[in-house]
Amino acid sequence: MLAIGCDHGGFNLKPVIIKYLEDHNIAYKDFGTFSSESCDYPDYALKVAEAVASGECEKGILICGTGIGVSIAANKVKGIRAALCGDVFSAKATRAHNNANILTLGERVTGPGLALEIVDAFLNTNFDGGRHAVRVNKITEIENKYFK
Repeated sequence: MLAIGCDHGGFNLKPVIIKYLEDHNIAYKDFGTFSSESCDYPDYALKVAEAVASGECEKGILICGTGIGVSIAANKVKGIRAALCGDVFSAKATRAHNNANILTLGERVTGPGLALEIVDAFLNTNFDGGRHAVRVNKITEIENKYFK
């Protein structure tokens, strides 16, 4: 299952991505927001990040105006590797090399067509492992050092 969430800055892009998920028979859980009223992005980033970190959901997608705020907030949760991607190459690379488990997008900087290409690349690229696993394990070691 995929976790998805946004703040008001990502509210219009979220239904476009949800339609993609439904069209591709990808199960998802929507963590909000459910209106375009101003809200705080860390609240939704935390919900999605906790769902992914706990194993309730395999991966997540977060959307805000730029994708930066939700990325910063989600990466505060141990076990999360949230990556802001504005192009298809980065979406493939972050899955293949970083084993990123949350994709973040910026509705105000990425149009819906490109956003769907990025989502598709993120969801359909596997982690390469090997030398990349060594590097991801080093990230986990950093987390273990600083997340008490």
